[in-house]
Amino acid sequence: MTRDVQFPWQQEVIIHHSLRLLYSFNYWTGDFLLDVSGSPEEIAQALFDAPFVLVSHGTEVDPIFNYANRKALELWEVSWEDFTQLPSRKTAEEVVQEERNRLLVETANKGFSNFSGVRLTSTGQRFYIENGIIWNLLDEKHQYCGQAAVYSKYKFIT
Repeated sequence: MTRDVQFPWQQEVIIHHSLRLLYSFNYWTGDFLLDVSGSPEEIAQALFDAPFVLVSHGTEVDPIFNYANRKALELWEVSWEDFTQLPSRKTAEEVVQEERNRLLVETANKGFSNFSGVRLTSTGQRFYIENGIIWNLLDEKHQYCGQAAVYSKYKFIT
């Protein structure tokens, strides 16, 4: 495993994306994802090692994940390389796809939404997310560039 993949927060593109995640969350919610200061790399590391699950996807027709912090990778039982090639729809069961799609559209229109729901790990384990937040990501020109989700409460379903 290369250093960049083992520690994705050290990649320049991920450092930049980490700051975008923090800025966009604050813009839409008025809250802070993390109370952290320091260099951009230190901030990216703190976000990667945060005690909550954080993921994001891009703007593709079938959006692909482009970020997962350590807690998310552990929950989904997957490597950074595999997760960042995964269409985000693959983490939800077929029976909840319509609700998931509705949530994504609502978020695109409002800027952020609260959510709860069932998702799947890479091995097919089901878990229920409670009190999650999904929000639109904005680039430096204030243009829509994807969506992110954060949550810390979840439980596995047997």
